[in-house]
Amino acid sequence: MRTLVIDHPLVSHKLTTLRDVRTDSPTFRRLADELVTLLAYEATRNVRVETVEVDTPLMRTTGVRLARPIPLVVPVLRAGLGMLDGMTRLLPTAEVGFLGIVRDEGSLVASTYATRMPDDLSGREVFVLDPMLATGGTLVAAIELMRSRGASSVTALCLLAAPEGLARVDEAFGDDDNCPITIVCAGLDERLDERGYITPGLGDAGDRLYGVV
Repeated sequence: MRTLVIDHPLVSHKLTTLRDVRTDSPTFRRLADELVTLLAYEATRNVRVETVEVDTPLMRTTGVRLARPIPLVVPVLRAGLGMLDGMTRLLPTAEVGFLGIVRDEGSLVASTYATRMPDDLSGREVFVLDPMLATGGTLVAAIELMRSRGASSVTALCLLAAPEGLARVDEAFGDDDNCPITIVCAGLDERLDERGYITPGLGDAGDRLYGVV
């Protein structure tokens, strides 16, 4: 497994405002969208491309385009929806799937309640959007599903990660050459608290994005 924590002043600036308890939901959504676009730039650095010939107004030259099969972007409901526009802004031709996973707040065990994506992901690069990598249970469940359907690689974009969550994902998948796993995040925080929340964190990302339901 490869972990990439983005070290950039703009990323740090936006993440700091996201952490602020005074940041309202509209501002939180806008900043999360902008931050994901910055993360997506790094997350897609090794996306597969193929060589093509193109005619400019002056001459023919060689360029590249995204290779097929095209990537699949999968937000984890509900909070991952707040990251979707920021990701598809850089990958407008990608297909979008949806994955519903809920974590029991008592046992911290994740369970899947909804899926909407191709049954066959053979050869597909998959980008999973989940704001908080806390215990790692949600992301492990998501990656296992992608691998079971034949994904060639899985890259997870997270706003924040905890060391415990990274360790759990690494323990579950390690260095798998058949389906490499990459975690791209804006910040790596100190630890989880007794409730399984990232600290210092930014609270519940879904509630900060959409309000308390």
